[in-house]
Amino acid sequence: MLFIVVCGCSKNENDRSVVKLSHQSISEVPEISALNQIDAQRISVLSGSAGDIAARKNFPHSTFQVMSASTDAALAVKSGQADAFIYDKSVLLNIVAKNPELVILEKPVAKLEVAVALRKENTQLLSEINGVLNALKKAGRLEALKKKWIDFPYTTTPQLSQSRNIQRSGVLKLGTCATIEPFSFQANGIVTGLDIEIARLIGERLGKQIQVIDMNFEALIPALQSGKIDFALSNFNVSDERKKLINFSVPYIENDISALVRKRSGQNSVTKKVAGQKSQPLALASVDDFKEKRIGVLLGSTHDAYANKNFTKATILQYKSPSDIVLAVKSGKVDAAIYSYDELLVLFRSHDDLGLIGKSLFSTPVAMGFNLENSELRTAFNKFMNEMRQSGKNDEMIQRWMRNGETDMPLIPNTASAGSIKIGLISDNGLPFTVVKDNRLVGYNIELLERFGAYLGKKVTFVDLEFGSLIAALASNKIDMIGAVMSVTEERKKHVAFSEPYYHEDAWLFALKKNIAGKDQNEDGRDELPSFITGFINSFKSNIIQEHRYLLLLDGFNTTVLISVLSTIFGTLLGSLVCFMRMSKNVMLSLPAKLFISILRGTPVLVFLMLIFYVVFASVNIDPVLVAVIAFGMNFAAYVAEIFRTGIASIDKGQSEAGISLGFSKVRTFLYIILPQTIQRILPVYKGEFISLVKMTSIVGYIAVQDLTKASDIIRSRTFDAFFPLIMVAILYFIISWVLMLSLEYVERKTDPKSKRKQAVVA
Repeated sequence: MLFIVVCGCSKNENDRSVVKLSHQSISEVPEISALNQIDAQRISVLSGSAGDIAARKNFPHSTFQVMSASTDAALAVKSGQADAFIYDKSVLLNIVAKNPELVILEKPVAKLEVAVALRKENTQLLSEINGVLNALKKAGRLEALKKKWIDFPYTTTPQLSQSRNIQRSGVLKLGTCATIEPFSFQANGIVTGLDIEIARLIGERLGKQIQVIDMNFEALIPALQSGKIDFALSNFNVSDERKKLINFSVPYIENDISALVRKRSGQNSVTKKVAGQKSQPLALASVDDFKEKRIGVLLGSTHDAYANKNFTKATILQYKSPSDIVLAVKSGKVDAAIYSYDELLVLFRSHDDLGLIGKSLFSTPVAMGFNLENSELRTAFNKFMNEMRQSGKNDEMIQRWMRNGETDMPLIPNTASAGSIKIGLISDNGLPFTVVKDNRLVGYNIELLERFGAYLGKKVTFVDLEFGSLIAALASNKIDMIGAVMSVTEERKKHVAFSEPYYHEDAWLFALKKNIAGKDQNEDGRDELPSFITGFINSFKSNIIQEHRYLLLLDGFNTTVLISVLSTIFGTLLGSLVCFMRMSKNVMLSLPAKLFISILRGTPVLVFLMLIFYVVFASVNIDPVLVAVIAFGMNFAAYVAEIFRTGIASIDKGQSEAGISLGFSKVRTFLYIILPQTIQRILPVYKGEFISLVKMTSIVGYIAVQDLTKASDIIRSRTFDAFFPLIMVAILYFIISWVLMLSLEYVERKTDPKSKRKQAVVA
């Protein structure tokens, strides 16, 4: 493998920055097990990060690769293009969880504090944020957030705490780089993480609305200095160098700066710990075999109570949602889990690596829950349920949802003339009862409750809650009834008035088939797909389908097309004007045009883009997309002006003289004689510059614009798939360029005299 490493080492007499060529393969990567083995190796760092500073200070003889995202740095180590990645341990833990071939060295490189970053002049906001952070620390909130996002592993992204409904006046602009999990990252189309939750709490305490602006990490300090953002939360480590440029709040967390390396044979990884976790493969056949293993259950469910009573020697891990339980089983966080038979049957249709263990553990009646004081609503439901059974409608529903496995909701007319009813449930309870499909709730329970609402003439409003919060919400009248799958128990009867049971449900233990003796991954006899096809399908699901990541690509695609087209139009018009000035004999017009062309063509586009955003429009509240159009349009105009000038100059002067001698004015001569020939001659060069412009738009992430490239970075920061997101983005860029190129080729044909003559002959 041939690759180039650009070195950015400290400048000592015996340690000069050089460019090295390496033919080192992954198998030749040095095995690193201690910090003292890193010096003189290849180290990946994030530009300007605390890891960058610590690495250069502690490993002065190393060669440094400066990256713009932690994903890229980790992938460089994974692929053997770097020997170590120095960064915050909190972020590295998430990387290791998704890349088991990588490991974090136990001894940290340095310890640094993480704080909120603010503009030097904004001392009032600094004082206010310090007050909020001190209050949160005193109340134990900061420690709780640290445990939630960093100390404890999560198989699904934790939800941000619900903000209180308080009066807010004004907006605070938060700058963040949403590719640093667990501090700031995108999940399900929104920016989330520890830093985002802290920002929300700051806004809540200060009575301000928080506007999250996602941008490249390197752009955060310029954005602060220019006033584009009010404060930044993006795992900002406090350093003396940064203190010269910006202010820092009191620290809200302390980070270890650690080294990420490739795992050598027999090396253990520093990872997030789960109590009782074991790594050996299992070969278990019956329920009794799991008596001392790790069992996952839904918090507060009958499964929870059964496990604690009957699996006394096991480690019981409680989860807040069914999807968390499934992911815990599939990721090896637990050895098995308890869940309901009907939901498991549906689940196994799409997860054929899971299987049932032994036989049913127990069976319980399932009923709707009502407030103890609301006997009228409970009576109405019992009457409704009795009519459903007598009419055969309930049997029909059971057949469709439980037996046939249908997933489409029928149309249920509802006049909703008698008000509304709020029903608490769990949106990911699972089919056949409750699940979200095509952005709406479907399932047996949903149809039953919708029919009950129509029976009452009331509009049904579903309130999505965690299972453990349902009874509390019912008791406090936040909801009118519980519509989740809830088993009837004597303990719950003290707090909930249950309806007559509408179903009976069995509880089973399930696990990965490979851990169950006698179970095969392909029991149905299907042939396994070739590894390439399987990998492609898995990558497609992970990078495109999960968390609706295709929406990120779609938004990025639209933004890239918009910037490309508008920049081209603006640049072409501006370039025409500059060309006119450049060809003028008036020095007052030609000199500024020459300067414009020289400056724009001699300035890197990225530098010019950031100057326009952070300097020229520093005090103006302007859409970054518009700034991108202006910057790219001006750059394009500089090149287009010279293309136009060269094309016009290539037309023989005699043609202009001939036109004027025939009675045409200078303007008409240019429009009807010179311009058509110029367009036909310059289009091939113009097309090349146009395609370059489309590709140049990939840098707009530096001014907080989410284009195709930024969307790819966000996806890769979650999936750590180096191949698929980049290929997808490359294909989309090709489609944009190809379609726009076809448009220009159409114009080229229309302006080609030979093509016109051929069309005339055919006609």
